[in-house]
Amino acid sequence: RPKHQEIVLRLAEELSRFVRENSLGKVFVAPVDVLLDRHTTVQPDVLFIGKDRLGILKEEAIEGAPDLVVEVLSPSTFYKDLRKKMTAYSQFGVQEYWIVDPETQSIEIYTRQGNKLQSAQKFSSGQAVESGLLPGFRLAVKDVF
Repeated sequence: RPKHQEIVLRLAEELSRFVRENSLGKVFVAPVDVLLDRHTTVQPDVLFIGKDRLGILKEEAIEGAPDLVVEVLSPSTFYKDLRKKMTAYSQFGVQEYWIVDPETQSIEIYTRQGNKLQSAQKFSSGQAVESGLLPGFRLAVKDVF
Protein backbone atom coordinates (compact mmCIF):
# COMPACT_ATOMS: atom_id res chain seq x y z
CA ARG A 1 0.00 0.00 0.00
CA PRO A 2 2.45 2.63 -1.14
CA LYS A 3 -0.09 5.46 -1.18
CA HIS A 4 -1.24 4.70 2.38
CA GLN A 5 2.38 4.68 3.56
CA GLU A 6 3.09 7.97 1.78
CA ILE A 7 0.20 9.70 3.54
CA VAL A 8 1.26 8.30 6.91
CA LEU A 9 4.83 9.50 6.43
CA ARG A 10 3.79 12.94 5.24
CA LEU A 11 1.58 13.46 8.29
CA ALA A 12 4.26 12.11 10.61
CA GLU A 13 6.89 14.42 9.09
CA GLU A 14 4.73 17.52 9.47
CA LEU A 15 3.68 16.65 13.02
CA SER A 16 7.26 15.70 14.01
CA ARG A 17 8.68 18.95 12.75
CA PHE A 18 6.11 21.04 14.59
CA VAL A 19 6.46 19.02 17.80
CA ARG A 20 10.27 19.17 17.65
CA GLU A 21 10.43 22.91 16.91
CA ASN A 22 8.14 23.62 19.85
CA SER A 23 9.58 20.96 22.21
CA LEU A 24 6.13 19.46 22.75
CA GLY A 25 6.92 15.76 23.08
CA LYS A 26 7.40 12.89 20.63
CA VAL A 27 5.77 11.57 17.47
CA PHE A 28 5.85 7.89 16.47
CA VAL A 29 4.84 5.99 13.33
CA ALA A 30 3.48 2.44 13.01
CA PRO A 31 4.39 -0.24 13.76
CA VAL A 32 4.58 0.59 17.45
CA ASP A 33 2.48 -1.24 20.05
CA VAL A 34 0.28 0.87 22.28
CA LEU A 35 -1.01 -1.04 25.29
CA LEU A 36 -4.20 0.68 26.38
CA ASP A 37 -4.68 -2.01 29.00
CA ARG A 38 -3.75 -5.68 29.51
CA HIS A 39 -6.24 -6.83 26.88
CA THR A 40 -6.18 -3.97 24.39
CA THR A 41 -3.21 -3.36 22.11
CA VAL A 42 -3.43 -1.05 19.09
CA GLN A 43 -0.99 0.15 16.43
CA PRO A 44 -2.03 3.62 15.28
CA ASP A 45 -0.54 4.93 12.03
CA VAL A 46 0.83 8.03 13.76
CA LEU A 47 0.73 9.07 17.40
CA PHE A 48 1.90 11.93 19.57
CA ILE A 49 2.74 11.93 23.26
CA GLY A 50 3.10 15.23 25.08
CA LYS A 51 6.33 15.80 27.00
CA ASP A 52 4.60 15.73 30.38
CA ARG A 53 3.39 12.18 29.60
CA LEU A 54 6.56 10.64 28.15
CA GLY A 55 6.64 8.30 31.16
CA ILE A 56 4.29 5.98 29.26
CA LEU A 57 7.17 5.19 26.85
CA LYS A 58 8.57 1.82 27.88
CA GLU A 59 11.27 -0.41 26.41
CA GLU A 60 8.91 -2.67 24.47
CA ALA A 61 5.80 -0.59 23.94
CA ILE A 62 3.84 2.50 24.88
CA GLU A 63 1.83 1.76 28.01
CA GLY A 64 -1.14 4.10 28.07
CA ALA A 65 -3.14 6.31 25.74
CA PRO A 66 -1.26 8.70 23.44
CA ASP A 67 -2.48 12.31 23.44
CA LEU A 68 -3.10 12.28 19.69
CA VAL A 69 -3.78 9.34 17.41
CA VAL A 70 -3.95 9.50 13.60
CA GLU A 71 -5.42 6.68 11.51
CA VAL A 72 -5.25 6.67 7.73
CA LEU A 73 -8.17 4.66 6.40
CA SER A 74 -7.79 1.95 3.83
CA PRO A 75 -10.73 0.09 2.30
CA SER A 76 -9.95 -3.06 4.30
CA THR A 77 -9.70 -1.34 7.68
CA PHE A 78 -12.44 1.25 7.25
CA TYR A 79 -15.13 -0.19 9.49
CA LYS A 80 -12.80 -1.75 12.05
CA ASP A 81 -10.78 1.43 12.45
CA LEU A 82 -13.76 3.68 12.86
CA ARG A 83 -15.82 1.63 15.26
CA LYS A 84 -13.52 -0.54 17.31
CA LYS A 85 -10.62 1.83 17.64
CA MET A 86 -12.76 4.89 18.24
CA THR A 87 -14.38 3.13 21.18
CA ALA A 88 -11.02 2.11 22.62
CA TYR A 89 -9.39 5.51 22.12
CA SER A 90 -12.40 7.18 23.66
CA GLN A 91 -12.49 4.83 26.63
CA PHE A 92 -8.78 5.06 27.47
CA GLY A 93 -8.38 8.81 27.32
CA VAL A 94 -6.95 9.79 23.92
CA GLN A 95 -7.37 13.57 23.67
CA GLU A 96 -7.59 13.92 19.91
CA TYR A 97 -8.22 11.40 17.12
CA TRP A 98 -7.74 12.16 13.42
CA ILE A 99 -9.37 10.00 10.77
CA VAL A 100 -7.66 10.56 7.44
CA ASP A 101 -9.70 9.40 4.46
CA PRO A 102 -7.81 9.12 1.16
CA GLU A 103 -11.06 8.35 -0.73
CA THR A 104 -12.72 11.66 0.14
CA GLN A 105 -9.40 13.45 0.73
CA SER A 106 -10.61 14.68 4.07
CA ILE A 107 -9.43 14.67 7.67
CA GLU A 108 -11.96 14.46 10.47
CA ILE A 109 -10.86 15.43 13.95
CA TYR A 110 -12.48 14.06 17.08
CA THR A 111 -11.74 15.79 20.36
CA ARG A 112 -12.34 14.79 23.94
CA GLN A 113 -15.50 16.32 25.32
CA GLY A 114 -16.13 15.26 28.87
CA ASN A 115 -15.34 11.56 28.99
CA LYS A 116 -15.52 10.71 25.32
CA LEU A 117 -14.28 11.59 21.85
CA GLN A 118 -16.72 13.47 19.66
CA SER A 119 -16.49 14.73 16.11
CA ALA A 120 -15.32 18.32 16.24
CA GLN A 121 -14.43 19.30 12.69
CA LYS A 122 -13.95 17.91 9.21
CA PHE A 123 -11.37 19.43 6.89
CA SER A 124 -11.38 18.88 3.15
CA SER A 125 -9.35 20.00 0.16
CA GLY A 126 -8.79 23.73 0.13
CA GLN A 127 -8.75 23.87 3.92
CA ALA A 128 -5.96 23.57 6.45
CA VAL A 129 -6.10 21.17 9.38
CA GLU A 130 -5.72 22.79 12.77
CA SER A 131 -5.47 20.98 16.05
CA GLY A 132 -6.78 22.11 19.41
CA LEU A 133 -4.13 19.92 21.00
CA LEU A 134 -1.28 21.55 19.06
CA PRO A 135 -2.05 25.27 18.90
CA GLY A 136 -0.36 26.90 15.92
CA PHE A 137 -0.14 23.68 13.89
CA ARG A 138 -1.53 24.11 10.38
CA LEU A 139 -1.37 21.72 7.46
CA ALA A 140 -3.05 22.15 4.08
CA VAL A 141 -5.23 19.10 3.42
CA LYS A 142 -4.16 18.99 -0.23
CA ASP A 143 -0.52 18.57 0.91
CA VAL A 144 -1.43 15.37 2.75
CA PHE A 145 -2.79 13.58 -0.33
